Amino acid sequence: MPYTKSPRPYKHEYQMQKKRGEHENRMERQRARRKLDKKGISRKGKDVAHVKALSKGGSNKDGIRLESPHKNRSFKRKADSSMK
Repeated sequence: MPYTKSPRPYKHEYQMQKKRGEHENRMERQRARRKLDKKGISRKGKDVAHVKALSKGGSNKDGIRLESPHKNRSFKRKADSSMK
């Protein structure tokens, strides 16, 4: 069990996320969700999927679409968790 004797270093974890590029991808996903919300499209029970996956260098400019969670999360992955 980590951090039992010391407090969790949230600031350090956040800096590491930014260094790995996780922060940018999270912001891109949030912008995609907000874009659909602004248009008034209901996302209930659906995932906002990028036409070209963020892990493959995609962005919101490449297009977004609503998909079922099963379809959006069910593709094959490499050992480093990126798409095949």
